[in-house]
Amino acid sequence: MTGFVHPEFLVETDWLEHNLANPKVVVLDCTVHLLTQPNGPYRIKPAREEFEAGHVAGAQFCDVQRDVSDTTQKFAFMRPTAEGFASAMRRFGISNDTRVIAYSTANPWWATRVWWLLREFGHDNAAVLNGGWQKWSRENRPTEAGAGASRPAGTFAVQAERGLMVGKDEVIAAMGDASVCTLNALMPAQYAGGTYGRPGQIPGSVAVPAGHLLDPATNCFLPADRLRAKLDAVGAMDRPVIAYCGGGIAASADALALIMLGHENVKIYDASLSEWAKDERLPMAAGV
Repeated sequence: MTGFVHPEFLVETDWLEHNLANPKVVVLDCTVHLLTQPNGPYRIKPAREEFEAGHVAGAQFCDVQRDVSDTTQKFAFMRPTAEGFASAMRRFGISNDTRVIAYSTANPWWATRVWWLLREFGHDNAAVLNGGWQKWSRENRPTEAGAGASRPAGTFAVQAERGLMVGKDEVIAAMGDASVCTLNALMPAQYAGGTYGRPGQIPGSVAVPAGHLLDPATNCFLPADRLRAKLDAVGAMDRPVIAYCGGGIAASADALALIMLGHENVKIYDASLSEWAKDERLPMAAGV
């Protein structure tokens, strides 16, 4: 964790193993799979079956779309209302003094998305498990099967609404503003191939794919100096950032890296290309 301004937002597997019995620690498995379909958008599949086959001992399953998203919206995975989010946290046994640890068995940005929502609603005592389930299981750390033990209801209350998620109007305004960095967290194949609608990316945006923030051998985030180099190279460290992706999920991994490095002005375009690429009135820049 050398070189991070805020190393507290990642926890290592040994720390979590030593704190599994701590009643002030709640672990959430946030895994979702986006399944490709021949003709149409991704199909959302919460990984509950995988969770019940094996998970971090004592963890609970957080269905990101059902539990911590506003399901009344047109697009999936949209920011929930403050009370909707607080209610979900209380169901998981979370209070304002709880240390929340999020992880995923797939891409870590499902965990970073939940971490970002906690941050949005004023709860800074949260972290992402570095290396996720892949590292945890590889190290033969404690696991269990089944639905996961529920906890007594917590008393979580929203401490603040920080406005860390923005809509298309803020992104439109940023397109002509060189003082703002619009940051694309998708892999090139995802936006160049039109996965979310029209191919391309938001004009003026720069790309740091979330997948490039990880060590492929360990699934852990890269060291601080390597993350800083990637983000510095596109001018993201010295300007306000609006991060986007397909639906505000992968963008949260870029946001985590920026915050850990000490960036103080990062926001996420919540609907991202799920909205932008489908709206013919909004411009798209071709290429990668």
